[in-house]
Amino acid sequence: MARKSYQEKLEELREDVLYMSEVVMERLRMGLSALEQKDTELADEVMEGDSEVNELYLELEQDCIELLALQQPVASDLRFIASTFKIITDLERIGDLAVNLGEYTHDAEHDRFPDVDIQAMGELTLEMVEDAMIAYDTEDTDGCRELAERDDDIDQFAERASGIVVRDLIERELDSPEEVERILQDVSRLLLTIRDLERVGDHAVNIAARTLYMVENDDELIY
Repeated sequence: MARKSYQEKLEELREDVLYMSEVVMERLRMGLSALEQKDTELADEVMEGDSEVNELYLELEQDCIELLALQQPVASDLRFIASTFKIITDLERIGDLAVNLGEYTHDAEHDRFPDVDIQAMGELTLEMVEDAMIAYDTEDTDGCRELAERDDDIDQFAERASGIVVRDLIERELDSPEEVERILQDVSRLLLTIRDLERVGDHAVNIAARTLYMVENDDELIY
């Protein structure tokens, strides 16, 4: 394969990864909306759309393998392909977490803990994913480092939210075993939602870490 054609293939790969990220972020937005609105039809759409994300992942995985096999990449190209492979894995997992939100929607009949702002946490994580992909597209290493620092905000948000839930559970007076069971189910679902959104933030940091490695051969955010 001519070098020019090979470089074109690399650029096509980047564009396809950006498309996959748009699909994944839209699924995450839909999952958050479904949860907020208790919209089970929208939740079903999110869950059914997981197959599209999986297909994109498999196609891009194959593209990475073919690019490695077509010719010996120079060091920078090799880092780009290897980092891209890791990034699509993170995107696929974010898609799985969006599916979880759809599943939680089916059991979320009401907001038992209104002081926990899941939507605000969701917006923060969405912004992190979006900014991570912008950094990947523009090779913005300063943006990668800045995004990694923002992960502390997500962790603190998750810790505060979990604390609110636990304190409410301790202080609440429960009248029957049935009510205990219902509340424990709500608590479990909410804590899982918090955990999943925290993981979205972690995947965004992973994307930034791989981008930094791709551009500068710097693994400081990976370890």
